[in-house]
Amino acid sequence: MAQAVHKANFYERCVKRVLDFIIAFAFILLFWWLYAILAILVRVKLGTPVLFTQERPGKGEHIFKMYKFRTMTDECDESGELLPDEVRLTKFGRSLRSTSLDELPEVFNILKGDMSLIGPRPLLVKYLPLYNEEQRHRHDVRPGMTGWAQVNGRNAICWEQKFAYDVEYARNCTFTMDLKVFLTTFKVLFSRSGISSGTSATMEAFTGTPSDGKVETR
Repeated sequence: MAQAVHKANFYERCVKRVLDFIIAFAFILLFWWLYAILAILVRVKLGTPVLFTQERPGKGEHIFKMYKFRTMTDECDESGELLPDEVRLTKFGRSLRSTSLDELPEVFNILKGDMSLIGPRPLLVKYLPLYNEEQRHRHDVRPGMTGWAQVNGRNAICWEQKFAYDVEYARNCTFTMDLKVFLTTFKVLFSRSGISSGTSATMEAFTGTPSDGKVETR
């Protein structure tokens, strides 16, 4: 068991980082034109700024700025408060999310070393105090653009189930598992499954886990 963990740690620290950099750099060189087209469309349909930036916790709970294409308008009510996500999320923004094209700027986070191609999704900073000890292990590895939880339900599964998948991945981070997640991601994208939860346009806010949060992934 200890030997397996050591091998996973070496892969995550060294091999995985090199692969991430090469893939991210090659992707930007090949698809710079796609970034340009999407930036123009977002500017025309949703306004400025084209990029949405937000602080997220990464490996070791280190805070970094994550980049995404914006998918919502800045519509406010009469008191100046932002309208609910369901109202501000336009048809165009919904299309960006369903195809995950809004997440393409995260490739630059991969280049910087903030993120990996595959890993637990980076969530809001305000959730950090709400994790229990088990769930906190999701930050033992770099967060990713796609991950084990994303190919096993995405936003259609509950938070506890997501975190269970995240921790399982963090403890079993290998090239074989990364390859499985990578290939399965395309199937999920084409089926456009799990984009929203049952009661929200995205996902309900995490408010903490009343139990120990240990949920079986199978």
